[in-house]
Amino acid sequence: MNKRTALAYVDSLPEPVTALLRAVHDALDIPLPGLTDADEHAYATLLARRAMEARVTLAGILQDGHEMGRCAATLRAWTIQAPVTYTPWTNDGDKR
Repeated sequence: MNKRTALAYVDSLPEPVTALLRAVHDALDIPLPGLTDADEHAYATLLARRAMEARVTLAGILQDGHEMGRCAATLRAWTIQAPVTYTPWTNDGDKR
């Protein structure tokens, strides 16, 4: 048995599992905030909300046996309902 067959890779996982992994990743992968206090506060608030929604989604699957594909779709819908509204940080190439 080679290492590839002994380990699970994304392309070997069932589609609902892959969809769930992508939904959790996308929910938590938000851009860093700009430098203002308002941007930092909005970032922290959004990240906390999305982390809570991801935890609820995973708990529904792990504790209550909910179907992964449906949970992934629900998490994606929640992510769309809570978009990034702050100014993301940008690197202007250290121009001064």
